[in-house]
Amino acid sequence: METLFFLIVAAIAVISSILVITNKNPLNSALSLIMTFFCLATLYVMLEAPFMAAIQIIVYAGAIMVLFVFVIMLLNVRTESARRGKHALFLGTMTGLLLLIQTWYTIGRGSVAGMKGPVDSALISKVGHTELIGKSLFTDFLLPFEITSILLLAAMVGAVILSKKKL
Repeated sequence: METLFFLIVAAIAVISSILVITNKNPLNSALSLIMTFFCLATLYVMLEAPFMAAIQIIVYAGAIMVLFVFVIMLLNVRTESARRGKHALFLGTMTGLLLLIQTWYTIGRGSVAGMKGPVDSALISKVGHTELIGKSLFTDFLLPFEITSILLLAAMVGAVILSKKKL
């Protein structure tokens, strides 16, 4: 039953991610991206990572997509009326096929879960996902975390400055 549920969720994720690229209307593309995010959150729950699933929903499907939809509505983006060139379609198809072949090769010849780390399922069930992520974030990855917060602050200041110039 789990395998069937996984296949259904994976198929919906793949179809909605294809719709993100192929939709001509940017709002429909954004809604398809939200569906892809929900499918990814479902896959996180199936991998027994509820914290990551909640963050996927709150941060990406919630906050980021609200910003995307706000920008789409603010800019009043029109649908693309010009036809794409045949060279772009050919190049995109060839790139997609090469990536598909590379993925099959990597999965077939490599070992997906070969490396073992210090965190195993017994430690996760004993301590918990959130505590392990928090300890790792604020001890081992403190510098990248702080650099990311400074970059986000600079982006917010830049957005405010750019919006003030247009008024």
